[in-house]
Amino acid sequence: MSRSERMLFGRWERRGAPNVWDWVSPGIALVFLGSLSALPAGAAKPEPFSASQGLIYATAAAEAWAADAELVYVENDEPLEGSGLSPRWGYLFRSSSQDRSRGYSVENGEVVQAADLGLRFEAPPLGTWIDSGPALLAAEEKAGTKFRTESGGALSHMLLIRSATDPKKPERTNWLVVYRAPGLPGLFVLVDAKSGEIDRTWRG
Repeated sequence: MSRSERMLFGRWERRGAPNVWDWVSPGIALVFLGSLSALPAGAAKPEPFSASQGLIYATAAAEAWAADAELVYVENDEPLEGSGLSPRWGYLFRSSSQDRSRGYSVENGEVVQAADLGLRFEAPPLGTWIDSGPALLAAEEKAGTKFRTESGGALSHMLLIRSATDPKKPERTNWLVVYRAPGLPGLFVLVDAKSGEIDRTWRG
């Protein structure tokens, strides 16, 4: 975990809640879902899709689990393509009535894995958000393309979460786009998930 990652989610630690990056770290696909099985020999390669395209399947499963389930977090479960698509996305829901969080991993138009989160995670529900494609395009235009070209780095992760970055703006939902390069500080691009505008960028 980098210093920037710890700083990003440090306010949860200060409030006594677990650090999100203990279970959400670039290169690890939603630890709360457990170890994901490898694709069986001869199985068809999963078709990549955007974050919003998989949401309908995860939401249906979540509402069957708890009528008051609310989406609180989204992350790619498999490597991303340059257009913001991934063969698998993970969605985390929180239920007040159940006092639990439950994650769903979606692939090929169906939920392929579901599991309760083994720690307390009280993030607020997500607000309005643009899809992963437009969010990535904004990040690329601002800094991502330049970073990849100059460093030989690559897109690593996209995370959708609310109020993780600015306690003065708890209503804001953001896409965090993460880039990595060998031997160099990574690039973090924070995109306003409602407007598509860049909030800020930093290295760490």
